[in-house]
Amino acid sequence: MIRRLTAVVSCLALCLTSLAGASAANSSKNNKSSRSKKKLETFEERARVVEVQVPVNVVGKDGEAVRGLTVDDFEIFDGGQKRGIVDFEVVDLAVVEPGATRTEIDRAVPASARRHFLLLFDLSFSSPNLIIRAREAAREFVLENLHPTDLVAVAVHTVEGGARMIVTFTPDRAQIARAIDTLGAPRLTELARRDPLLFLIEDPDASAFAATSDIADLVNEGASSALQESVAAHIRVIGRQIAKMERSFSRGRISSWSRSMGDLARFMDSVRGRKHVVYFSEGFDGRLLLGKQPSADDAELQQDLANIQGGQIGLIDTDDIYGNVGLQNEMARMLEEFRRADCIIQAVDISGLRADADAVERARSVGQDALFYIANDTGGSLYQDASDFGTELTRVLRKSEVTYLLTFQASDVVPDGSYRRIRVKADLDRKAKLSYRQGYYAPRPFDELHPLEKSLLAADVIASATTEDQLDLNVLAAPFRADREAAYVPIIIEVGGDKLLWEHRDEEMMVEFYAYVTDAQGSMRDFFTQMVTLDLSRGRTAFARTGLKYYGHMDLGPGNYLLRVLVRNAITGRTGSESIRLEIPEFELAETFVLPPFFLEGQRDWLLVREQDQAYQRSIVYPFTVNGDPYIPAAGPALRNNDQARVCLVAYNLDEGMVEVSARILAEDGEPVEGGQLALVERTVTGIDGLDKLLATFSPAGLDAGRYKLMVDIMERATGSTESNSIDFTVFN
Repeated sequence: MIRRLTAVVSCLALCLTSLAGASAANSSKNNKSSRSKKKLETFEERARVVEVQVPVNVVGKDGEAVRGLTVDDFEIFDGGQKRGIVDFEVVDLAVVEPGATRTEIDRAVPASARRHFLLLFDLSFSSPNLIIRAREAAREFVLENLHPTDLVAVAVHTVEGGARMIVTFTPDRAQIARAIDTLGAPRLTELARRDPLLFLIEDPDASAFAATSDIADLVNEGASSALQESVAAHIRVIGRQIAKMERSFSRGRISSWSRSMGDLARFMDSVRGRKHVVYFSEGFDGRLLLGKQPSADDAELQQDLANIQGGQIGLIDTDDIYGNVGLQNEMARMLEEFRRADCIIQAVDISGLRADADAVERARSVGQDALFYIANDTGGSLYQDASDFGTELTRVLRKSEVTYLLTFQASDVVPDGSYRRIRVKADLDRKAKLSYRQGYYAPRPFDELHPLEKSLLAADVIASATTEDQLDLNVLAAPFRADREAAYVPIIIEVGGDKLLWEHRDEEMMVEFYAYVTDAQGSMRDFFTQMVTLDLSRGRTAFARTGLKYYGHMDLGPGNYLLRVLVRNAITGRTGSESIRLEIPEFELAETFVLPPFFLEGQRDWLLVREQDQAYQRSIVYPFTVNGDPYIPAAGPALRNNDQARVCLVAYNLDEGMVEVSARILAEDGEPVEGGQLALVERTVTGIDGLDKLLATFSPAGLDAGRYKLMVDIMERATGSTESNSIDFTVFN
């Protein structure tokens, strides 16, 4: 049957090639004011009108978060010009009730008001053994101290290679724990090679983390000796390479470090919301940056001071006393990038993990000044007890429990990537303190962004389960019984050609497809990604009228999931995303279960693409057939008022007796409307035990143009039991 489908696809497709791989809500239940319903343009679009969201934290004189403020208490200025606040929302993590499912958790807090934590392990200015020991504290912090709505990423940094992301910002605590344990050792993160957005580094079914419902208990047991040795060997190799290149902390290496860290900060601006960079390091020699601290016991320093007083300037190294001005300027630029990206560095001194007390004191005397400097200048703190930093940091984070999310519209922004400063004023007690992002970057053309920025943009949308509507996107997913362990879940993605072509000038188009699914606990369970390259030279007009249709699949066990799909034009950056709930029944229980209605596609000539990565697929019969004939269902059915569409209704474990089929039509607001007619044609013979396929017709007669939901009810006459499912559709003139 798959061969027959391939033949159908081949005859419809235009000139097209597929390339594997790719690079790159509901409001809170808390207090909020009126929201602007006008659609504003985002930073990714080349427009002069942008929407700027500013998360604001307010701390009172008692050191606690200030609650109860309203939109009238705030003023916001953009480049000195007062802006009207078009949207205002209050998020209080102390009272947020995320709910039992990951969908409710993801939608409990707006993306821009979420807290993000980047656990950054410094492999250049740290002993490999101390980095390995610091992992335990990092795991404990993630699993015990964070709020369910917080997102976490893990990265390592070297002077020579810069920052390397191991796991992107994700709610999946199991993958985060795995990233902390492995620190990106290549042999232990095989799946990362297949996931360009770095949500998964290990197959969740193969990982021990997925085999338990209590991840924290498992992680606290410690990793296996084989894992420990592999990671230790990986870190020692890096340590030897660094030591071989240079044995001492030189100004040149600090300069390189500051530049690569500045690059990381600029890339982090792609992630919405406030970012806490938890920086695990021993620090570098602060004297190279800041000079020597005054000390009566330092004979060399006292001699230098005497030479200064005696006018013998040529006998001294002023950098040794006052620090290197050039290096200080570079460091200032780096820290400014972190502040501009709304990043706060929380520095964790891991030198205290040494066994030798004297060595601890020597390391701290050398590195703590530098760690304090970079943390303090971004509004963060230095934590000297690396083994228990999480407790202290959690107390600090209580100040950010309440976030006031202010949104304003800027209509005079030139899309040149320039930085624009903002200022927030509030009617507060004079001892209260405001904390907010200091500005924002104007949009830049998508093709000028760094690959990591593009990756973070996509990952941010997927992790926060937000909807982007720059593309016309429809997604259809349905579970078919495969075996006792898992269901075969085909996923059909339709992308309208017209908006895909907006601002696209080239004859070649590359389209990125990303699909990830999370379970009720937020763990990533499966995914697929693909880059599709299209030749538009002989079919651009036809493609604009139709678009691209993609067929992929996932293998999932019983449970409730959230499917997150993102499609992006890899040249212009135009993006569409959608998140849908997905229920996989326990087919072995023999309970009646109805799939969404499948509209048999009419004459619309989609450009069809099927998933390319066959190595990980099981052999399975193509599920979309009626009386043995294959079809491709419509993910977003679009009907004229006088159309009569064929609909396939698939059900499991229906009673063998008579069934009745009826339909209800719901408007976009969920209210029932009159019109539309569904008629049962036949109950087909599938030859598969427990599987029924009913063929029906549907006419939207009597419905005005617009979007609706078709709710189909199948009732067993013998028992009176009714099962339902639905699909969205559009009526046009």
